[in-house]
Amino acid sequence: MKLSIGKFFTSLVAAFLLTGIANAADPIRIGYSDWPGWVAWEVGIEKDWFKEAGVDVKFEWFDYVASMDAFAAGKLDAVCMTNGDTLVTGSTGAKSVMFLMNDYSNGNDMVIGAPGIKSVKDLKGKKVGVEIGFVGHLILLNALKDNGMSEKDVELVNVPTNETPQVLASGQVSAIVAWQPNSGQALKLVPGSKKLYSSADKPGLIYDMLAASPQSYSARKAEYEKISKVWYRIVEYIQNPKTHDDAIKIMASRVGLNPKEYAEIVKGTKILTLKEAKNFFKEGEGFKSIYGSSKISDDFNVANKVYKKPENIKSYIDTAIINKM
Repeated sequence: MKLSIGKFFTSLVAAFLLTGIANAADPIRIGYSDWPGWVAWEVGIEKDWFKEAGVDVKFEWFDYVASMDAFAAGKLDAVCMTNGDTLVTGSTGAKSVMFLMNDYSNGNDMVIGAPGIKSVKDLKGKKVGVEIGFVGHLILLNALKDNGMSEKDVELVNVPTNETPQVLASGQVSAIVAWQPNSGQALKLVPGSKKLYSSADKPGLIYDMLAASPQSYSARKAEYEKISKVWYRIVEYIQNPKTHDDAIKIMASRVGLNPKEYAEIVKGTKILTLKEAKNFFKEGEGFKSIYGSSKISDDFNVANKVYKKPENIKSYIDTAIINKM
């Protein structure tokens, strides 16, 4: 999914810093976008559970990168981002605090081969379309490493993720890296194309989070706690067999897909229970901890010149709310 180049946000930092904290009487403004773990917020919105919980919150729908733009410009109090992208936005000055973990990608982010490409090893010497500096690039590096290869064994072609299905169809590359819905579109658009590797091969590579500006989080922590409690009500509604279909129907309506099709997309996202999220919020190394996963993203960002110096990972994570629940 979704890492964007740090300088993308630089021009917006001043606005972010000047905007400051929204008035406590104003609703908390949250940006969300088209990813199953974030589309899930729609269940709570439609059911009026935030009002019921006594919290005034306004969810605003964006394209993913545009949501980060808006957050960096101070137009949002919180935004749904990957753990890696919190570091990217933060490196430009738009710091955030990750306090709620929605999910981790469990197959929706994919390396997809063109017809005739049967494995990652078949990509040696071939062109791969990927948005360089985004998390798809990180997935590709892991796919190559797991197959005894490195980035030097392929030729990278920089392609915006939303254009990858068309580029694969054009025959310009032998593989692409994309996340849902683009990965699914590519598999449908190109007969004979094949998933070669996915985020299911590296659980914890991509954690999807709700992150708030430090100012808003500090001033309105009690309200963010209420939002978190609504989130786990949503998770329960999605995972309960009696209400699962209704949840999928609500989510599918938000993105304009039929429920049956969207149910398959949701399967590639591991939406986390409170118990599961608490476990991943524990300090540790590697992909099984938000700390370790974020360190891997930070190393990737520095190595690929997304930003120059390593970020202070711990400053981006707060466990106070989740540990209280």
